[in-house]
Amino acid sequence: MTGSLRGLKVLDFSTLLPGPMATLFLAEAGAEVIKIERPETGEDMRHYPPSWGDSSVNFSLLNRGKKSVSVDLKNKSDREKLIPLIEGADIVVEQFRPGVMTRLGLDYESMNKINSKIIYCSISGFGQDGPKKNLAGHDINYVGDAGLLSLSMGAKDNPVLPPALIADIAGGSYPAVVNILLALRERDLTGKGCYIDIAMTDGVLPFLFWALGKTSASGVNPENGNDRLTGGSPRYQLYATLDQRFVAAGPLEDKFWAKFVKVIGLSEEYWDDSIDAQETIRQIALVIQTQSATYWEPILKEADCCCSIVKNVGEALGDAQFKDRGVFDNTLVSQSGDEIPAVPIPITRVLKSQEPSRKAAPLLGEHNDEFLK
Repeated sequence: MTGSLRGLKVLDFSTLLPGPMATLFLAEAGAEVIKIERPETGEDMRHYPPSWGDSSVNFSLLNRGKKSVSVDLKNKSDREKLIPLIEGADIVVEQFRPGVMTRLGLDYESMNKINSKIIYCSISGFGQDGPKKNLAGHDINYVGDAGLLSLSMGAKDNPVLPPALIADIAGGSYPAVVNILLALRERDLTGKGCYIDIAMTDGVLPFLFWALGKTSASGVNPENGNDRLTGGSPRYQLYATLDQRFVAAGPLEDKFWAKFVKVIGLSEEYWDDSIDAQETIRQIALVIQTQSATYWEPILKEADCCCSIVKNVGEALGDAQFKDRGVFDNTLVSQSGDEIPAVPIPITRVLKSQEPSRKAAPLLGEHNDEFLK
C-alpha cells in the first residue's frame, strides 16, 4: 500500500455523505478504510437513486476502494467481534446522533480502554453538546442556522436552493479530515489518541467571515442578495445570454472591470457602478442577452477579465484544464465491470495512494471473512 497514510487502519461507522466523504479522503491517501454496516441492507446510501449496476452510484462514488464488514451493532456478540478491529485501529469515524455510540458501548471512552492510541471522530449536525445537539436536521437546516443561507436565497417568489451540500462536505467532511490529521500529529508527539467533536453547523461559519465581520463591526446584517459577492454588485453577477446560457462575471478589481465594460461595449455612462449599481446591472444584462454564449466566450477569454461561460457538468468533465491535470484520471468500477470517473479528491499526487486507479466500492459484508474471525 502506498500514500501518505499507508499503514493506517480506519473503522468507518458513518453513513450517507459527511463521514464517507471524509474517509474517502483517507482511503485515497493510502489508509485502509473498513466500513461497518448493518447486515442485510447495509448503510442507507446503498439504496439511493440513481442506481448503477447493483448499487447506488452515490454509494459507489463515496466508498471506492474501501472494505465492508456487516455487523449488527445492537447484538452484543456481534459487537464483541469488533474488538480485534478496535485493537488494531488508528482512526474511528462515526456519524450517529449524540449518545447512540455510548448506548452501544462503542463510544470513545470504551474504545480508549481497548486502544489508547485511537483517534475517534464524531460528526453530527450541532455537535455533542448544546441545546440543539439532538435535533434532526439536514444540510439546508445547518446552513440556515449558521446564517449562510440568508445571504443569497433568491427572490421571495422564486427562492434558490444552494447548489452544493455545503454543511455536509465543507462543514463536516473537510473539518473531520483536518482534525484527524492534526490528531495524528499530536499522537506522534504524545503517543496518545484523542476525541474529535465535529459539528457541521460550526463548520459552515468560516464561509461567513465577511458577513460576521460586517454584522459585528457595524451591527447591520447583510441583506439577502444585496452585498458585493451575493448579488448587489454588477462586478459579481450572472448574466443571461441570448441562448439562455450564463456569463459568470467576476471583474471585481478596477483593472478587470475596465476591460469588461469596454469589451462588451457598455455605454460609458454606466461604467461608474458607484452611482447606481442596480441600473448598471440592468444595462449589462441587456447587452449580454443580445448575443449567444459562443459569441461571448472567446471575447471574454481574450479580454482576460475574470469572466467566463457557466459550464454544465458534462462540459466540466471534458474540460481541457482538468484533463491536463489528470483530475478525472481515477476510475470507479462496478461489479459488472462498467467504469465512470471517480470523485476527484484534492490531495496532491505525491501524497496520494499510487495503487491502480481502477477501484470498486465493496459489496455488503464482502470482507467479513478477512476481519471477523
